[in-house]
Amino acid sequence: MKDKDREESLPTTAPPASTAPRTGRPPASSRDALERLGFELFARQGFDRTTVDDIAAAAGISRRTFFRYFASKNDLVWGDFEQQLVRLEDLLASPGPDASMMDALRFAVVEFNRFDPAEVPWHRQRMELILRVPTLQADSTLRYASWREVVTKFAALRMGLSPSDMLPRLVGHTVLASCVAAYEHWLTGGAADLSRLLDEAMRELTAGFGRF
Repeated sequence: MKDKDREESLPTTAPPASTAPRTGRPPASSRDALERLGFELFARQGFDRTTVDDIAAAAGISRRTFFRYFASKNDLVWGDFEQQLVRLEDLLASPGPDASMMDALRFAVVEFNRFDPAEVPWHRQRMELILRVPTLQADSTLRYASWREVVTKFAALRMGLSPSDMLPRLVGHTVLASCVAAYEHWLTGGAADLSRLLDEAMRELTAGFGRF
């Protein structure tokens, strides 16, 4: 697919200190700041109508500098996803071997998706984009496959099976499906607490996999 938003992709480094702002605000100086500006533009203009050039101009940086932070506009929506996968692995390991597989999974899922109250509106916007913007669906499929792989490998280890066996794969798919269902309910349910919804969804799974 030809997409100018993926051109000039560069390794992630800090932006040059000499970059001059193009607007009245100081130039964005971190991934988080650039991400927030992108989200503001998505809210005003829509994801599809917002370009990398729009985000770079609002941030007071060059297009080239944008690609030092993110490989594409899609990557901005997902943030530092690879680091989040490392965090998920750490959370799965933290309860220790004495905890049941499902208790460890429930703990990891809830903690992985726990946010400071000030961050919740931003996370809601992120998930609305991920789950509801058609142009992000192909990217979402790849990211979810990586997330599911972490869960599948953990389940295989606990079950004494290979990640390629059906049962660990079933755990990976059902845990992901439960999380997506909880998120969809959260996005349409207004004031519902995300942590509670995820905890409830995972408890429902425990009935089926509780012997592990």
